[in-house]
Amino acid sequence: MRLDVVMDVLPGRAAAALARVDVPWPARWDELGSVVADLSALVRSGPGARVVAQELAEVLVAAGPGGHRAALAGLVDRVLDLHAVACLAEPPDGRELATWLLRLQTGFVEPPEVRLAPYASSLGRDGLAFYRAEVVARFERLPVIGFGETGRYDRERWALLRVMEELAEFTGDVDLQVLVLARDLSSGWHYLQVATVLRDAGRLEEALEWVGRGLAATGGRGAATRLVDLGVDECLRAGWVERAVELRWRAFRTHPALETYLRLRGTAAGAGVWPSVREDVVARLRDGADEVLRQVVDAELGAVSGGPVPEWLQRLRAELASRES
Repeated sequence: MRLDVVMDVLPGRAAAALARVDVPWPARWDELGSVVADLSALVRSGPGARVVAQELAEVLVAAGPGGHRAALAGLVDRVLDLHAVACLAEPPDGRELATWLLRLQTGFVEPPEVRLAPYASSLGRDGLAFYRAEVVARFERLPVIGFGETGRYDRERWALLRVMEELAEFTGDVDLQVLVLARDLSSGWHYLQVATVLRDAGRLEEALEWVGRGLAATGGRGAATRLVDLGVDECLRAGWVERAVELRWRAFRTHPALETYLRLRGTAAGAGVWPSVREDVVARLRDGADEVLRQVVDAELGAVSGGPVPEWLQRLRAELASRES
């Protein structure tokens, strides 16, 4: 069969095979495999296969929501690989290619996951910039899922999320990674993810800002401990001792508990500033819950181990005794 005839019939053959539900699947699968093999031969023959590959990809993707989803997804991957090769032989306009790739990934019920690396040369700098601008603009219109909320991940959100994740990975752009992660802040762990990405990128000030935001959102619970640990570790590594102690103090004020007290005490003592911090901590404990006060007094008395009890601890013990009398 002449190549020009093959070009005209391949998408139609695939559509016909998919539509023949009265034919057993193995026979239809063989026909689809034959179509892809003919496309491969067409790509090897030179220019002219790019548009056919696009049309064939759309036919297969549109059939995805039916049965045999996994098998069809594998065929789509093969067709996209061939399409990327065809684009090299017959370079399209970068913006037109970007538009088609976005439509393929967001305009169908079961869109494929497209890898950008094989298309990098064909997109070119202008096409990739256009692709990025378009997907970022659409992604930024999605509502942020706030702390404690149950996010609604509809088809559009899932599709755009996959596109953004691939774009961020391909470009290595930290700002894109943060944009993706910051669209879902439903738990403290999401704040921790953002802070970690920024920390790993050497953007410490921004990481600490996200630590603070996460601490405020969580009320000092859940992932807050990990958030504060990250911030304190990085502050100490940078020599910012006062900021490390302030983070521990803020965590204790936000969620007064034995754990946050001991972490504050350890960091402040290690920095040599526990005596200056202690009076504020004691005042907070005296104004706080009985159970927290009891736990702290017991822990500190245990640390004394029968030795002399410091004056500040005597005051706390007296406060506890007066409450329990």
